[in-house]
Amino acid sequence: MAAAIQVHGLTRRFGDLVAVDHVGFSVSEGEVFGFLGPNGAGKTTTVRMLTGVLDPTEGTATIQGHDICAEPLAAREHLGIVPEEANVYLDLSVWRNVMLMAELHGVPRCRRVEEGERLLGLLGLGERRKQKARGLSKGLRQRLMLCSALVSGPELLFLDEPTSGLDVQSARLIRQVVRDLNGHGLTVFLTTHNMAEAEEMCDRVAIINEGRIAAIDTPDQLRQTVRASQYVEVSFEGPGPQEAALRGLPEVERLARQGERMLLYTRRPGRTAVALADLADREGLEVRELRTCTPSLEDVFLFLTRGGGGEKAP
Repeated sequence: MAAAIQVHGLTRRFGDLVAVDHVGFSVSEGEVFGFLGPNGAGKTTTVRMLTGVLDPTEGTATIQGHDICAEPLAAREHLGIVPEEANVYLDLSVWRNVMLMAELHGVPRCRRVEEGERLLGLLGLGERRKQKARGLSKGLRQRLMLCSALVSGPELLFLDEPTSGLDVQSARLIRQVVRDLNGHGLTVFLTTHNMAEAEEMCDRVAIINEGRIAAIDTPDQLRQTVRASQYVEVSFEGPGPQEAALRGLPEVERLARQGERMLLYTRRPGRTAVALADLADREGLEVRELRTCTPSLEDVFLFLTRGGGGEKAP
């Protein structure tokens, strides 16, 4: 599959500070690509370079085959950008915000009117078209930003924390619209701190830490890289066994308590679960719930960005 984004050795320095250190990755056309990282990891700086806000100190990147330094205008023609903070024109109406963005991108009048009407309806803003943006809630402003980014028909959409701080309805609608657009071929570059959102929406994710890429893969494959975060979760009816007895079970490396539930971290959850059931039977304990759990994307993120303390699978 052709690459919508190609990045090689991308670097950005601010004086002695290396914010992004020789980063490299590619994003395929039609992919939802997640870009995750803790605050200060270089995530925002990378996005600003790719979208033409900052020039790289070293390295190269292309957007739909156009070099971001040699052909910045051609590269930006393919982009729609939704920043975390909705920078709509507060004194313009919802409709004028969308039309202005279309005009700036040179969208013909007939097409921009038709597309603007469609997008406002799609994002639940049709009845607010005459309302000034100043009177919109954060969630509605973010929907308006998405309309404005899509009205020019971009091939690649950059979303920076698109649902951060939004009401449940707006967040769900934005995710659904983005999924539907991706289903029709739109490439999406998503930055988010919401691990569940990344796991739900992304085909692949890259995790950046201290300016460098720590891992790139599908969410499923990334979860398989962290063996030490597998665990068995158990709760009992009435008093459970002593913690010392649980720590002594085969393969148990660490114990944690969450309310009435005990989490037994192990590299072999199946064997630990069988031993746990045998222990309950010997001591006459009634198990309320017993299940084995694989690492979440959040577990992988924490492992890679904080050292984790575990071992990676070979």
